[in-house]
Amino acid sequence: MIRVFLVDDQSLVRSGFRMLIEAEDDLEIIGEASDGAEAVEQLLKDPADVVLMDIRMPNMDGVEATRRLIAADLGIRVLVLTTFDLDEYVFSALKAGASGFLLKDARPEELLSAIRNVAAGDAVVAPSATRRLLDHVVSSLPSQPGQSGPDPRLEVLTERELEVLTEIAHGATNAEIGARLYMAEGTVKTHIGRLLSKLRCRDRVSLVLFAYETGVVGR
Repeated sequence: MIRVFLVDDQSLVRSGFRMLIEAEDDLEIIGEASDGAEAVEQLLKDPADVVLMDIRMPNMDGVEATRRLIAADLGIRVLVLTTFDLDEYVFSALKAGASGFLLKDARPEELLSAIRNVAAGDAVVAPSATRRLLDHVVSSLPSQPGQSGPDPRLEVLTERELEVLTEIAHGATNAEIGARLYMAEGTVKTHIGRLLSKLRCRDRVSLVLFAYETGVVGR
């Protein structure tokens, strides 16, 4: 059973999500909160598997709440819900450790699938949104004219792992990576696991950010 916690300052939104989620046999709602501070207080006492986190809330926004939950290292995974497609708050939440984001008007099956994927350890960033995410990353990176040579963190990667990392940064799915690099999807997953371990990244979102921040893909 996947334990889900709802965080949104609109009770009507929480009610809608609750009705949808509780209709599923493998999902259960263990609690809800109307702001980030209340959510952190409850979740530090009784951690959920997946937190559906609104971004813009009073008292404590979703970015700070995400940062505190991830820092607590309780195995909580955060799925950001937003009305706005990748605004600066969403980007900040991803940097804080959120496992992905969805628009609040996503189809019910998309939300349920996202919850299950995040609970399984995957990241949820749709390919259609990945391009905008990367554009935001690129525009936010400081220029470093004095920097020369590759980032030393890349030296631990094999050529094949670099190829997989590049495909991930371009928003490719595992199936697409396998097709482009002529390898089985299971092999792709193995390479991604090694990338996560070697680079000490949490998930696919972290790998995308790493690839851009280190110049693996062009700025």
